[in-house]
Amino acid sequence: MIRVMAVCISPAGNENAYPPGRIERSASSKIMSRNPKTIGLISDTHGLLRPQALRALEGSDLIIHAGDVGDPEILETLKTLAPVFAVRGNVDTNPWALALPETEVIETDLVTIYVLHDVHALDLDPVAAGLHIIVSGHSHKPSRTEHGGVLFLNPGSAGPRRFDLPVTIARLDVSQKPWNFTVIDLVNASSK
Repeated sequence: MIRVMAVCISPAGNENAYPPGRIERSASSKIMSRNPKTIGLISDTHGLLRPQALRALEGSDLIIHAGDVGDPEILETLKTLAPVFAVRGNVDTNPWALALPETEVIETDLVTIYVLHDVHALDLDPVAAGLHIIVSGHSHKPSRTEHGGVLFLNPGSAGPRRFDLPVTIARLDVSQKPWNFTVIDLVNASSK
């Protein structure tokens, strides 16, 4: 079962708002019947969806796009593979992109994932909010770190190459702990 929640985060300095770091689950949450085990992670496509990315994401139960989509057709194409959850990145400024949320919470029976484009914009305490995984993009650098028991993942950039950074997507297997995060280099066809 997947639940996607609207997120209400109390602004700093507002005593009448929700407690800092608390996520309010909305009554309008979307519920799906699938419980994903393999999650495809993609970010920073900037209007370019490579065939290698599509092949690497095949078999995903769910796909998360961490922003800087660049073209709505990318999301439509990804939806042919699996359900897609996407957030708006800093280059997603055209009218179509305004429908994308800035953040998303995806809750399954196995894990609660918070998605935003730039991890530096994270304005809540993920431990206090009961989150297991934070997925972000923006840096174009694939990474996996852990803080306070929360896994921070960045699949890197799947779009146009930037500087000498790799062109990557990632796959996340949450079927058993420890969760397996694999970065896939789309140009050199290797996993890390």
